Amino acid sequence: MEKYRILDHTADGKFRAFGATLEEAFANAALATASLMCDWEKVERRVEHPVAIEARDLEQLLNKFLSEMIYLFDAKRFVLGAAEDIRIEMPPKVGQGADGPIRLNARFVGDDRPERYEFYGDVKAITYSEMKIDSCACGPGPWVLQVVVDM
Repeated sequence: MEKYRILDHTADGKFRAFGATLEEAFANAALATASLMCDWEKVERRVEHPVAIEARDLEQLLNKFLSEMIYLFDAKRFVLGAAEDIRIEMPPKVGQGADGPIRLNARFVGDDRPERYEFYGDVKAITYSEMKIDSCACGPGPWVLQVVVDM
């Protein structure tokens, strides 16, 4: 299955990530974000960073998840090679709304030696512009995530 597709955008980066599960789509969104900066497939898997996030909805969860990756790059010199063991816990539904936050736990795996890699882009932020999270039969997987990043 295709992991992600980079899309044309006038000023920033844009992609769609696909997955058979929501967790796989989130992992592929992390890879798509990394691909806008360097070749993530060449990144050695030497260092792990646990990720634990809470959010009010899936869009905020995706934004925080990808923003954590950018933070680790900026603050810890961490280059992503994979997003693994992603678990998303949805709150039980009570009445019309959800009762409690959505939780995500995962591991980012990669390298803390960015000088070893060639960079051709710099993702500065994840935006909510044009962000979509759909579960449908309209792409390579049942889950399709669309994201625009500020570069």
